[in-house]
Amino acid sequence: MAMQDRPDAASFMVDEMVADVLERLAFLRHEPGRSLIIGDSSGVLARQLGGEVITADIAGARMIDLEAPFPISGFDFIAVLGLLDTVNDLPGALIHIRHALSPGGLAITSFPAAGSLPVLRGAIMAAEPDRPAARMHPLVDSRAGAQLLQRAGWKDPVVDTYELTVRYRKMARLVEDLREQGLGNVLASPAPPLGKAALERASNAFMAEADDDGRVSERFTFLTLSGRRSLGGT
Repeated sequence: MAMQDRPDAASFMVDEMVADVLERLAFLRHEPGRSLIIGDSSGVLARQLGGEVITADIAGARMIDLEAPFPISGFDFIAVLGLLDTVNDLPGALIHIRHALSPGGLAITSFPAAGSLPVLRGAIMAAEPDRPAARMHPLVDSRAGAQLLQRAGWKDPVVDTYELTVRYRKMARLVEDLREQGLGNVLASPAPPLGKAALERASNAFMAEADDDGRVSERFTFLTLSGRRSLGGT
């Protein structure tokens, strides 16, 4: 069982993304008859939607490869949660999502964005001041998101960011939460683990940001990309 599939695993990131998608659907008054949900490990979003709902992931029995044409299409609504930050061909993935929509169909994607984890990033830099190694994949910002939607041909594109702050008493718990939610290092050539001394420097730098109550406030930034397939089907 993957860490993120454990019943007691941290889930605040997917919970936040699900709540955001539901709020957007309510605002748009979009009631799809056929939906595809990818990446919602909680199952909450599927339960809230009416009509036919197909759930999928990128590693299970109902598998979707985000970087290839979808094997199923004709959806009024597609939601992709927390996965697009790790694909190699993001413009291509957005094109495949658009093609899987029916004409006029709506897609909403949400994933961690640039600006996330500033305290942890600073702590890791402090641990390796002379030769810092890449320990997290690059993240997309809102400006790049707008350009991506334009390149992918989405109609009525909307780009939003929002933030979530989570407080921690120790860096190790933050790292554990990230791993439980599938947010570990996905670089093709990951850096070697931090040694004991470097890990201690990182932990000390992290806790140096603690408030008077001994907790460190860490920020997660989410990027939401939404848009439609044109009524002409292109």
